[in-house]
Amino acid sequence: MTIPFFIPRYHVPRFKVLLEYEGTRYSGWQVQKNARTVQGELQGALRKVLGGAEFELYGSGRTDAGVHALGQVAHLEARTVLGPEIIRMKANDVLPPDINIIEVEKAAPGFHARHDAKARSYIYQVSRRRTAFGKRYVWWVKEKLDTALMRGATRAFPGMKDFRSFTDDDPEEKSTLVFIDEVQIEEAGDLVLFRVCGSHFLWKLVRRLVGVIVEAGRGRLAPEEIPTLFSAETDVPSKLTAPPSGLFLEKVYYGDEKRRTELRPVLTVAHER
Repeated sequence: MTIPFFIPRYHVPRFKVLLEYEGTRYSGWQVQKNARTVQGELQGALRKVLGGAEFELYGSGRTDAGVHALGQVAHLEARTVLGPEIIRMKANDVLPPDINIIEVEKAAPGFHARHDAKARSYIYQVSRRRTAFGKRYVWWVKEKLDTALMRGATRAFPGMKDFRSFTDDDPEEKSTLVFIDEVQIEEAGDLVLFRVCGSHFLWKLVRRLVGVIVEAGRGRLAPEEIPTLFSAETDVPSKLTAPPSGLFLEKVYYGDEKRRTELRPVLTVAHER
């Protein structure tokens, strides 16, 4: 008599999955009906790799349509005897070339990619010039930008703030309060780089935050006006929403991981003369 293979629920392996993706072709991370998403592609690949075995895949958070990721994290709970490296290699063989699993490792049974995350960081790239190669990865701003004004504008954001004017209605979010650790700005040739690190992020928050700072850099919004965007209902941030092309989910932090400080381009568009 053949004894069926069975893994009790409390013994189902759980894995931490680190992945990167180029988000141009996708309607964001989260599975949606009649839309191509990163999570949907990953689930389709895992179904083939796991041979139809039951599994759960949960990301650390959603990314908007067209947004990229350098270090998205998901947890995978699967009834499988396959090891982490085998899962990674087999899934990458099936995935499209703009999605890549960097690492799969065993995780504690209770590990949750979203709930256990302590912070997230995003990078945004603004280009000061038109580029033939970087359109998918930058926002080209034609007007001259004053970085001193932009750095002054960043001072309005750190701390616990109500970002209701920086997001759209989202039934999955019960609160619009977000703690921002830091907004960092660096120049790299023709690029202006932004890093935003915080507890979590609402839908479109980073893109609107960058849009507001860029408007200050254009000289059209005084840095001292920005705090008023938190204290009243206003559509100013929504009108200034930066495009998704320049935005990258950089890293999801767990435990006491040290925060990154060096800010370098994801893509260099500077021309050597």
